[in-house]
Amino acid sequence: MLLALLGVAAFSLTFPSTAWGLESFGPWSLVALRGVLAALIAGAFLLAGRVPVPDRRHWAGLAVVGGGVVVGFPLLTTLALRTSTTSHAAVVVGLLPLTTAAFAALRTGRRPSRAFWLAALAGAAVVLGYTVRESGGSLSTGDMYLFGALLVCAAGYTEGGRLAAVMPGWQVIGWALVLCLPLAATGAVTALAVEPVRLTAHGALGLGWVAAGSTFLGMYLWYRGMASIGIARASQLQLAQPLLTLVWSVLLLGEELSPAAPVAAAGVLMCIALTQRARS
Repeated sequence: MLLALLGVAAFSLTFPSTAWGLESFGPWSLVALRGVLAALIAGAFLLAGRVPVPDRRHWAGLAVVGGGVVVGFPLLTTLALRTSTTSHAAVVVGLLPLTTAAFAALRTGRRPSRAFWLAALAGAAVVLGYTVRESGGSLSTGDMYLFGALLVCAAGYTEGGRLAAVMPGWQVIGWALVLCLPLAATGAVTALAVEPVRLTAHGALGLGWVAAGSTFLGMYLWYRGMASIGIARASQLQLAQPLLTLVWSVLLLGEELSPAAPVAAAGVLMCIALTQRARS
């Protein structure tokens, strides 16, 4: 559980770091460079550890991980952050635990208890209610990007958690990154040719963190945690991620939080406690 929590802490900095990265790079350039740098880091670790290439039967699962957490989620959330604040995006992505638990139930055949689902649905309701309230009763184009990101990321998390039971978590994300390197490199060359670059300290730090911290280190910790405590239970720990991101959005970006944020935070924390007490 501690490993999964550390992964969540790393993920909580993703949106603020992406906002910083967008100060220097276009959305497509940022996502592509993020993938290239993370893949190079992962490749170096795989080579240093002389890790053998995974069995052919695992490559389909690694492709799902790559498509979900290496390409799909970063791209869709980066596009959303062009118009949405990091605090708003963080709350929408608070629905990720429920979608991950649903994907896990379908993929693994495990059925969490009724109490688990009630607590998970309650947490999702708190997040959704907060989102609609902050959006003035309607959902924006940025929200649509974010909801799409939820689906692809949940699929990637679920498949990665399953693979982490047969290989170390850092190898799961490492091979997924390497698998996506040709696509990321091609995207980087193409995007940099059409999107202007205005390099700043914030931009460089943002790119560095989303590549090394969020994409590699965070995913390594996250998959290790999921392999130990189960996908469904680990996914509910991510209900704390929006709360941490809200803090970072204030401290790092100077965003102002609405009065409803503490209420939503208290509700989400209560749901986390309930899901962790519920047995499968």
